[in-house]
Amino acid sequence: MAKPDSTPNPLIRARDAVWRPTAGSFRLLALLGVIGNVLIVASGGAVRVTESGLGCPEWPKCTGDSLVPTPHPEHELINMAIEFGNRMITFVVLGVGMLVFVAALRLVPRRRDLVRWALAQPMSVVAQAIIGGIVVLTDLHPAAVALHFLVSPALLVFCVALWIRAGEGDAPARPLVAPWIRGVAAALLAAAAVVLVAGTVVTGTGPHAGDASSRRWGFEITDVTRVHSVTAWITCGLVVVMAVALHRTSAPAAARRRVHELLALVVAQGALGYVQYFLGVPAVLVVLHMLGAVLMWIAAFRLFFALRDRGPRAETAAESGPAEPAVQTPQPA
Repeated sequence: MAKPDSTPNPLIRARDAVWRPTAGSFRLLALLGVIGNVLIVASGGAVRVTESGLGCPEWPKCTGDSLVPTPHPEHELINMAIEFGNRMITFVVLGVGMLVFVAALRLVPRRRDLVRWALAQPMSVVAQAIIGGIVVLTDLHPAAVALHFLVSPALLVFCVALWIRAGEGDAPARPLVAPWIRGVAAALLAAAAVVLVAGTVVTGTGPHAGDASSRRWGFEITDVTRVHSVTAWITCGLVVVMAVALHRTSAPAAARRRVHELLALVVAQGALGYVQYFLGVPAVLVVLHMLGAVLMWIAAFRLFFALRDRGPRAETAAESGPAEPAVQTPQPA
């Protein structure tokens, strides 16, 4: 007689990952939050370079009388579809954030820090959606567009922290490197943040502002590009200092791997930036450059967290399974 299939149904497994999460399944959910926010940056870049920023001219509806794209005399249907698709990805990311929050509440034993990091995700997505509405209602004002983009790196701080903390224990943080190296890592994060802000000014000044008629900053493109380049070179220099310091002080292998990853991303991002500048800022390279920016940001935070240790993560009740009954030792009469 054939044995019944004991493989769990994928839907049941997905449900249990949220309602009966293990430490491993919760970390996977946290990773999905990171991936979702990276994708929304890429889709936002596609909106800009295809001049689809006003594809849906209203908010929260796409047009004055429809939630979804419909034929409109002033907007191409393809532009409406691109902008509407970006809005839908926002709802997907919000849904993932809600699932992560529920899983954090259901995790046994519950960890308050994970609950806080998880709660920040859906709250930040809601804020991003509101700012997106302001972007549309201000006809893509460059300040609103820049803020809309910068919310994503800010949200990724919560997502990456949750993902990393979900794989760690709750012991007090134990530094793995000298204090001055952690200081350089903090300066590196600050420099990376400045690079992101400067990049939004370049984009708001250049040709890809989201719509042919939208307002641009009145700066000279060569000037703002030069500022952006200088901040990128400073960031690259700090990464090199970190790499040398971690190798000369025999830092843990994980920290050295993280700095190698970051250095590779910074070099690739810098090369891509120069290529797109000399080729006249082609649309595809703009999207890749935006994607590289957030990957660099994630790598910088992973490096920062790799410079301390908080012990192994605790085993959850779901992973340990039901407790075995104690064996009763017969007692002499």
